[in-house]
Amino acid sequence: MTTESKKILVWDLPVRVFHWLLVLCFFGAYLSSESERWMLLHVTLGYTLGGLLAFRLLWGLWGTRHARFVNFVRGPMAVARYLGSLLRGRPEHHVGHNPAGALAVVLLLVLGAVTAFTGWLVYEDIAGHWLEELHEGAANFMLLVVAVHVAGVAVASLAHRENLVRAMITGRKQGQPDGAIRWNWWPLGVLLLVAALGFWWQQWDNAPQAEQGQSATTKGYKNDHDDDD
Repeated sequence: MTTESKKILVWDLPVRVFHWLLVLCFFGAYLSSESERWMLLHVTLGYTLGGLLAFRLLWGLWGTRHARFVNFVRGPMAVARYLGSLLRGRPEHHVGHNPAGALAVVLLLVLGAVTAFTGWLVYEDIAGHWLEELHEGAANFMLLVVAVHVAGVAVASLAHRENLVRAMITGRKQGQPDGAIRWNWWPLGVLLLVAALGFWWQQWDNAPQAEQGQSATTKGYKNDHDDDD
């Protein structure tokens, strides 16, 4: 006899805050990347993205059940088996990330780390033009993975008849009671949000000094593009 499935708490608040802040930071940084006027915004969101990824790495090791990498990262066979179940119309149900979603998460974390680190090196004028190309290439590849991930979420939502976007807002999904996490960890989620907002406030509060430093560090970048013209 199986226990009746119902809405259970799966995603703790830190995971959900991380997820939506990452979305905001990536798209904000991507859209502001080509404008000197918005360079401070671009750099601020890039630094925030790097900090978020560092937090997620730690939370993936010591966080709640469905947030830990060991509980959702699977090999290529598991991904193929899950995709096959979707094609057959009998999708495997996973309380946390499904294998395909887990692969997307890992790729986004890796690409985000490469993008943030190379962006810092470029901004500090530590390396040459090739690193700028790597930075832009990683960001573009990350955008592609995001697009595939969003499409996968839409397909999985239809296949499972469950709104996975709403689940990442409320933290609740369909599942057995023994699959639920015990606590929401809301103080840590609030702390993560406050830390991000505090960093943004500090950056804007020091905007005049930051803009002076920016003009010096981006001088070489502008000259490179002038030479290209």
